[in-house]
Amino acid sequence: MSSTQPRPVYVIGAGPGGLAVAAALRARGVRAVVVEKSDGVGASWRGHYARLHLHTTRRLSALPGLAIPRRFGRWVSRDDVVRYLEKYAEFHELELVTGVEVTRIERAPAAADAGDGGGDGGGAAAGEGPGWLLHASGGRVLAGRAVVVATGFNHTPRLPDWPGRDTYTGALAHASAYRDPKPYEGRDVLVVGAGNTGAEIAVDLAEGGAARVRLAVRTAPHIVRRSTAGWPAQRTGILVRRLPVRLVDRLGALTAKVSVPDLTAYGLPRPESGLYSRVRQGAIPVQDVGLIAAVRAGTVEPVAAVEAFDGAEVVLADGSRITPDAVVAATGYRRGLEGLIGHLDVLDERGRPLAHGRRTPAQAPGLYFTGFTNPISGMFREMALDAEKIAKALARRLGVRAEARRAAAHLPDTGLRPVDPPA
Repeated sequence: MSSTQPRPVYVIGAGPGGLAVAAALRARGVRAVVVEKSDGVGASWRGHYARLHLHTTRRLSALPGLAIPRRFGRWVSRDDVVRYLEKYAEFHELELVTGVEVTRIERAPAAADAGDGGGDGGGAAAGEGPGWLLHASGGRVLAGRAVVVATGFNHTPRLPDWPGRDTYTGALAHASAYRDPKPYEGRDVLVVGAGNTGAEIAVDLAEGGAARVRLAVRTAPHIVRRSTAGWPAQRTGILVRRLPVRLVDRLGALTAKVSVPDLTAYGLPRPESGLYSRVRQGAIPVQDVGLIAAVRAGTVEPVAAVEAFDGAEVVLADGSRITPDAVVAATGYRRGLEGLIGHLDVLDERGRPLAHGRRTPAQAPGLYFTGFTNPISGMFREMALDAEKIAKALARRLGVRAEARRAAAHLPDTGLRPVDPPA
């Protein structure tokens, strides 16, 4: 392929988004090299807590070209997600480089040598532009025709700088370090943050032997049933995603009254703002995997938000003070893109890419992003759709013809579509 494709497209990150894009590019005859800083695919999934399952269904979470095996069940576990991603990379014969971290991306000078550092050599195709230079660990400089950034929505743990945090005498850890409840058996634990992660960790702790579990809530979340009469919440999210926000807010309020009990008496009132209004602000509803029952049973106690620490005490927003043995902060993540591409003026004030999916920034043509949104319709599903769109846009941009696509990728005319995995 060196005569027609002297430089690859580099995909940064071997999570589901990066692997999906690489497979979709390969199906169109575009050479894609996935660069991953860890030693294998799905690094973030390997590090999640053991209880975690996909909140989206198996059938609606498959990546392009390979179905998730039926034996993994409707709600796929953390370990099975990792197994699927490993099989996905193997099945599509993806070109994967592990143990290499890309630290900075720059536009290649027009007169730069177009070699990719791997001996392919050659110049840029007509109309392609000078491409990109990737500075990586070990002093490597990689030259690519285009770059897809897929380093993940949950990249860098965010721990608030609470007043007095350094004086706390108990154990304080971000949720990214939580694996299972065993270290917390018999202890009084405060979980901070009532998103999906915080809610599920709180339930895990209560069921796993913690002496007391409290859940610090700053803004009451919308809680939805993961499935009702066999109908998954994800399908509803797909159906309503294009509807007016006010309409979805009203529908959400009506559905909640019917399907979710009022927990106000337990310290968890119904939210004042609408469900979809919150989604548009970046707050995804909490899918119930035991929180409602735990709150009603008193095994998880909602309390006010954390304001500060004072030695052994945690100061809450209502002025009360508690003395938990440990605090687990489910306070979210940052995208962590500033060092990589902050100098390219392609991030908003919150550090999120200005363009996403098939769109490439006007000031940085050939730079693409996937996996940096958290849609109500399911992240895996949207990454799968984005992968196809990015591959189509890139193939057109790079001038890869349909005949060359099929010959290079050794795929049938039908292209990528979900297939049953080999036994």
